[in-house]
Amino acid sequence: MLKTNDALFGISKIEQHYNAISATIDINKDCDIFNGHFPGQPVIPGACMLQIVKEVLEQALGTPLRLKKAEHLKFLTMIDPETTPSANLDVAYKSVSEGHICITAKLVKGAVVCFKFQGTFIAG
Repeated sequence: MLKTNDALFGISKIEQHYNAISATIDINKDCDIFNGHFPGQPVIPGACMLQIVKEVLEQALGTPLRLKKAEHLKFLTMIDPETTPSANLDVAYKSVSEGHICITAKLVKGAVVCFKFQGTFIAG
């Protein structure tokens, strides 16, 4: 459960299977970021969608990460926190060399894909 206006989201459920992560995120409609993005019509900024992927991956793998390469980013549908209190994140990953993790991720609300990402993170 979210408690402050600082947190954009919280993770209410996370499951990890062999090279795959599935998470349910709860969106904080009262987060201060929505005061500027956009007043009267809030939407999650695209950069924040990428940050959600990174933070969920860090939690599941238990290590800090930094983005090395974003090969494909597609922002397909806006997420309005007023009408979408939660979304699902699916991540498939593999280690390609020491510390390098290639991922494919999608953020989904209901049956609608909102964001797709393919890229590489570095552990540590």
